[in-house]
Amino acid sequence: MLTRRGFLKASLAGASVTAASACSTGALLGRPAPPLELVSAVNDAEGRHYISGVDSRGQQRFQIPVAERCHGGCPQPHGDHVVVFARRPGREMHVINTRNGQLERSVHAGDGYHYYGHGVYSPDARLLYVTMNNYHTSAGLVRVYDAFDGYRQVADFDLQGIGPHELRLHPDGDTLIVALGGIETHPDYDRIKLNLDRMEPALLLLDRHSGVVTARYTPSHHQLSCRHLDVSPDGVVIAGYQYEGPEWETPPLLARLDTATGVFSEPELPQEELAGLRNYTASIAISRHAPLAVVTAPLGNRAIIINYRTGELLQRVAVQDVAGALPFGEQGFVVTSGLGGVYLLSADNDQAVPHGSFPVRWDNHLTPGQFIGA
Repeated sequence: MLTRRGFLKASLAGASVTAASACSTGALLGRPAPPLELVSAVNDAEGRHYISGVDSRGQQRFQIPVAERCHGGCPQPHGDHVVVFARRPGREMHVINTRNGQLERSVHAGDGYHYYGHGVYSPDARLLYVTMNNYHTSAGLVRVYDAFDGYRQVADFDLQGIGPHELRLHPDGDTLIVALGGIETHPDYDRIKLNLDRMEPALLLLDRHSGVVTARYTPSHHQLSCRHLDVSPDGVVIAGYQYEGPEWETPPLLARLDTATGVFSEPELPQEELAGLRNYTASIAISRHAPLAVVTAPLGNRAIIINYRTGELLQRVAVQDVAGALPFGEQGFVVTSGLGGVYLLSADNDQAVPHGSFPVRWDNHLTPGQFIGA
């Protein structure tokens, strides 16, 4: 992963390096390009949309213009691709070659469908699983693409629910963990939520081979939209809610599922901390080396770090419009701000460590440029 020095250089140098120069300098000097480290959807001051990548030397590797605002992405295990998805109700996903920083292809969702902004690969890198909406029927589904055959569609798995959002692969390699938001949308109505009075959110476990839903866990309130999640190497899931009820209410905003035991719970945060999250969580990222998870809350201008095994709140850190997050090093996290900043967080420091600023608005999620195993 990117070192502290590397991130400092990224923040200072990345903004001034164009995609063309970053991709061509190594070739001109006869050196291979450095490995890609971070990918994110970004927007500029004029509201134009891009997919941006930063390499391990801190240079902007590419900035690819796209028609629709994008959301999340996923790296291909042991492969050359990172896929970035249009945010709901977008209709394209973009396959980027990480070796040369070029857009390899864009895949349309097809008539009657839109993406929700998230996907994940199978362990062998062949199959890509993507959350989607059939907006004629409002059926939520996971679509399966064959990455080895030009991202050909090979299957649709019906989730028996509405509004699937983020999904992750369980460490067992066979189970998909899906956040089912419960919110009905349609491209004709942009991002208007059409069914807030009859939402049925859930956290799902899905057999990735058969498409069978093997477990369904329900939030404590029907308007707690289950949106984003991560899973630890030992199979503990932390999911984040966005509450669609009255803004003065403060229901729980986190869910915890121990997949080894099947125990589902909603960790209790101190009331003042819960109120400060403003009923909205964005990214969830879990450390691969310590029992820590970070939760970003851009409306509350803060991130919190919890012990994912106990649900205990360990730290609150103020960061304006914080959203994107990834694990960093042994016990830390890197987060980005919609104002352009990049910061490092740790459980033993209540201050975000700034590492410069880019002239872009980072979107809600960060994607590692290279696959990080569980």
